[in-house]
Amino acid sequence: MHKTLLCYSISLLLCSTAFGQDGWIPLFNGKDLEGWVQRGGKASYKVENGEIVGTAVADTPNSFLCTKENYGNFILELEFNVDPRLNSGVQFRSECFDRPTEPKGLDGQPLKNAKGEFVKVSANRVHGYQCEIDNDSVKRRFWTGGIYDESRRNWLYPGTLGGDAKAFTEQGEKLTKLDGWNQLKIEANGNAIRTWLNGEPRADIQDALTPEGFFGLQVHAIKKDLEGIQVRFRNIRLKPLPPTTPTPASSANAATNTLTSEEVSQGWRLLWDGSTTKGWRSAKAETFPASGWEIKDGVLSVLPSGGAESAGGGDIITVERFPQFELKADFKITPGANSGIKYFVQPGLGPISTTGVAAKTGSAIGLEYQILDDALHPDAKLGLNGDRTMASLYDLIPASADKKPNPIGEWNTARILVSGNHVEHWLNGQKVLEYERGSADYHNRIAQSKYKAIPGFGDWPDGHILLQDHGNAVSFRNIKIRTLP
Repeated sequence: MHKTLLCYSISLLLCSTAFGQDGWIPLFNGKDLEGWVQRGGKASYKVENGEIVGTAVADTPNSFLCTKENYGNFILELEFNVDPRLNSGVQFRSECFDRPTEPKGLDGQPLKNAKGEFVKVSANRVHGYQCEIDNDSVKRRFWTGGIYDESRRNWLYPGTLGGDAKAFTEQGEKLTKLDGWNQLKIEANGNAIRTWLNGEPRADIQDALTPEGFFGLQVHAIKKDLEGIQVRFRNIRLKPLPPTTPTPASSANAATNTLTSEEVSQGWRLLWDGSTTKGWRSAKAETFPASGWEIKDGVLSVLPSGGAESAGGGDIITVERFPQFELKADFKITPGANSGIKYFVQPGLGPISTTGVAAKTGSAIGLEYQILDDALHPDAKLGLNGDRTMASLYDLIPASADKKPNPIGEWNTARILVSGNHVEHWLNGQKVLEYERGSADYHNRIAQSKYKAIPGFGDWPDGHILLQDHGNAVSFRNIKIRTLP
């Protein structure tokens, strides 16, 4: 039996006997360190008042108190109380080898860190994912709940896999209790990794480098004048999740098109099921386009057709209409590509040309989250003040200049929030614009746009969600939505 499946089967047995029917297993018995082993540095670990107490020691590397068992898919919850001067963290899906290693990525090539340097891991060095505990009020960096790749690629979130550092710090400062206990939650389910701090979401990434490993409680290396500062952990419990089918190594971070248990509890559902055309149709017909779109390996792609707007397979829209919602979708573009995610789409309205007059061909009408290669597509230089660039409200409001799209050919994540008249666009975990439908500013912008000739443009009470065919190859996955009251 596969080790992950064996661990899961044993966990289910334990849950059904010693720990009741809720599925939770305590990883710390509150009395001693049975089931744990220390790796790395020589910080002190002891049990005191039902808590694991880690005490910093000078002149020693990072120390880790690690579980003897490995775990793959799980939800982990614990509480911590840390001296704000001490960096700490919780390792998960981590490893430690007795000889030097040179990790490889899922493509089989030597692994590089964020600086492009080849990764080398020393013997007996703990490496792997870490849920950060960092409440440095002096440096004003509150990154608890971020995801760091210890001894490998460094920061993943905020970092190479998304997240705006400034916004992340601001949220962390509001959530953190500097003088008391805080709760961390980590969920790893297949490629999906998410964290929460005191009940609020923090990191959300897709990464498939390490499918299983041990947990570790870190005491970071410190300077001599900080010797003796402590971090405490308690109420450490685990809920194993069923094994998943691994993502093929040829498609690192590929779409899973699944929902986490937390997403289900929050009302999320898949807007595209990952394998069929169910729930979608052409913007010009009641059926899905016979050509021009492709479904392959959990990815929905519009095929290239020369760059003309809706001249190939044409736009596709949801069968349903939505008044208020939160939408998330991953997208990947090719060099020079143009596309978009539209909402409040009205398929009964005919398309318009760039001059604002009726056109016989073109895209269906709605508000648009622009998807564009800003460097190569000429549309980026049109409109007003960059309002046709990536993640902008097309032809109306430009996205923030400090947005951080991923390189062409890599996946990005769009998020659109519509709550009443309030609307937000997000790109890779960063809010890049917000506006109020119906406001004077909103209507003034419409009056200066290509939509000025359309009566009541953008004030509709509901509409369809649309994925645009603009004649370029663009792919989508993980399309999720939840309706708002």
